Amino acid sequence: MPLDLNPKPSLVAYVTCGDPDLPTTRDIVVAAIDAGAQVIELGVPFSDPVADGPVIQRASERALKHGTTLAQVLELARGVRHQRPHAGLVLFSYLNPVLRMGLGRFAAAAGDAGIDGALITDLTVEEAGDYLRAMRSRDLATIFLAAPTSTDQRLKRIAEASRGFVYAVSRTGVTGAREEVAADARKLVARLRKFTRLPIAVGFGISTPAQLAEVAKFADAAVVGSAIVQAIEQAGRERAPQAVAELVSLLLGERRKEHSAVSTQQSAKAVR
Repeated sequence: MPLDLNPKPSLVAYVTCGDPDLPTTRDIVVAAIDAGAQVIELGVPFSDPVADGPVIQRASERALKHGTTLAQVLELARGVRHQRPHAGLVLFSYLNPVLRMGLGRFAAAAGDAGIDGALITDLTVEEAGDYLRAMRSRDLATIFLAAPTSTDQRLKRIAEASRGFVYAVSRTGVTGAREEVAADARKLVARLRKFTRLPIAVGFGISTPAQLAEVAKFADAAVVGSAIVQAIEQAGRERAPQAVAELVSLLLGERRKEHSAVSTQQSAKAVR
């Protein structure tokens, strides 16, 4: 199914699968979807998550201690797809687990599990030819990271290789909550608009309703990761799904009000 990033801005919610355990991750994902998250990034835990800050690093360590694997994450996705058929599901992984499975086998397994696409964080667009062919054979979205430091030539190449949406990294560095959205994010989105009509999601550092509202002024979606993973860490196993649902509802509160007001106005015009 195509990834739906409406109404805008959509919320793309990241979770580290297997933290605190796989059954709880499934409950967390379902809770996030029911609270309004349009797309879920299912994070495959990795031993050296170089793009991630300390919150997600700790979550990966905990998940790996439980033996969480890529195959288990795909099986988890299959269960979520059965429970919530219309949710957007994106696999978020580093390249090594995918290579160990094999690109063709990975694309087939992802398609069979109901995954919509994948974001391989450390796979550069210049080296993605075999990956793109495997994913497109199963009509799966290929999402790439675009950074503020990328040249226009490279942004064009990323845009051409992307399907589903483009992930705009709001700033250089690693994931983690920040007090404000980096000014580079708006400039990067404007640059990307020259090369693609795909939705653009902004991530790295978004953790508050105010930041999501700020992103709404220039992008199609906001990616929230560290704030969600931290809520899981602090809540503990029993309360984690509820804590994530509450956070998602809080983040989307203002957007829902605005969307509801627009819908009411449109309905009133239709009646007149």
